Amino acid sequence: MKSVVPEFAIIGHPNEGKSSVLSTLAEDDSVRVSPIPGETVRCQTFPVRIDGWEIIRFIDTPGFQNPRQTLLWLQEYQGPEAAMLAAFIAAHRHDPAFHDDCELLGPVAAGAGVIFVVDGSRPLRHVDRAEMEILRLSGVPRMAVINCKEEETGFLDQWQNEFRKHFNAIRIFNSCRATYRQRIDLLESLKAIDQQLAPTLKTVVAAFQEDWQARNQRAAALLADCFREILSYRRTVACAPEDEEQRRQELLQAYQDHAAALERRAQEAIRGLFKHNIFKLDLPPQSILQEDLFSRRTWEFLGLSEWQMIVAGALGGAALGVGIDAATIGSSFGLFSAVGGLIGAGATALKGRDLLSGARLLGMRMGGDQLQVGPAANIQLLYILLDRGLLFYAGVINWAHGRRDYERMAHPAAVAGKGGFTSRWSGEQRAVCARFFQAARQGNEGGMEAASAALQDLLRDQFAAIAEDRSPAGPGDGEPS
Repeated sequence: MKSVVPEFAIIGHPNEGKSSVLSTLAEDDSVRVSPIPGETVRCQTFPVRIDGWEIIRFIDTPGFQNPRQTLLWLQEYQGPEAAMLAAFIAAHRHDPAFHDDCELLGPVAAGAGVIFVVDGSRPLRHVDRAEMEILRLSGVPRMAVINCKEEETGFLDQWQNEFRKHFNAIRIFNSCRATYRQRIDLLESLKAIDQQLAPTLKTVVAAFQEDWQARNQRAAALLADCFREILSYRRTVACAPEDEEQRRQELLQAYQDHAAALERRAQEAIRGLFKHNIFKLDLPPQSILQEDLFSRRTWEFLGLSEWQMIVAGALGGAALGVGIDAATIGSSFGLFSAVGGLIGAGATALKGRDLLSGARLLGMRMGGDQLQVGPAANIQLLYILLDRGLLFYAGVINWAHGRRDYERMAHPAAVAGKGGFTSRWSGEQRAVCARFFQAARQGNEGGMEAASAALQDLLRDQFAAIAEDRSPAGPGDGEPS
């Protein structure tokens, strides 16, 4: 026997967050969010599917057209209570003055639960009380959602006191700032509005959480595969000695273009995983993710500090595997301290060297009449890639589907010190990175499989911390400027 799919009608005034709440709950950024009243004239259903199965559906509805007259008719109704809404619709179906009221009450009459959305930044009006009373008389399970701007909370008590008279549950929910955790909390709250719905909605919430974990697993694999391809890149080309410098520059640019394309491909796939079909993450100029992967600003802001790189290289064994560059590359592009015996014989002070040159980045070397490029010689590249991947993930999952002010999307601007994730990682976490870096360089499939699995575990831990807001992503990450 096929289980019943829970259904909720999203009801509210235009331009008060109704469509934004629906879009965020359904993870569907195709929901039309418009400031123009009367844009929605027909109910539209937005099913939520996981693995091809519909687990819940939300219905976008028009706003009430004549709530006072509708309430008066319902209060004077003398027939069976269970048939009241159907009788109202039948009596007013062909009256243009009640078109929207009939349309929005259709799903309610059919048994859909109600999520009533109001803008909590404005005062309560008599028409609001009429609409609440209509919904109370319907007898269906119903929740009130106060879509409130954080800075405008002066009317909250007024709304909450009135809602207690008419609704089974009340939630404050900013649909344009809602994170994954807040979305799940709102779905959890729906279980409280009706005891009969609770078991079904418990299954729905569990399905959402399992699906989220599966997406995180896939996102971690996408990033790990991207990093492996970038770090393991190798190429050998014919090169006459007199053309060496020109060929070096050409190959370095080709590598940088190749790495940037791989990163963009991974980001696009992650964006799709989290169902941002319209949101393109067109970043503002100040975003660190807008910077080129190999720009100085990127390397100054993300990755490890100079001292962290020295310690990470020594403790993780990267220095022994890939030479002095992997252990001592910092991010200041300036003076480097002597590392002495910390990483063994051969450690020297590096000063004034451009760490994004072909030799430092890719270990370019000339042999006979051939120029060999790759694999990556600078482990800092991995930390840069990790930071950028995690910053992109944080921006995507914490951008509510109901939000439309894309131009305000901001990521950290360059400030003094490091602003990514990896600069705060432990020695154990950096050791995981060092093993992955060496495996990618060596091209050993067996070693790469284990190293990739460990890196993916590390990434999933970071994803969980970001979703639960337990780990800062750097100044300003994911928030509007």
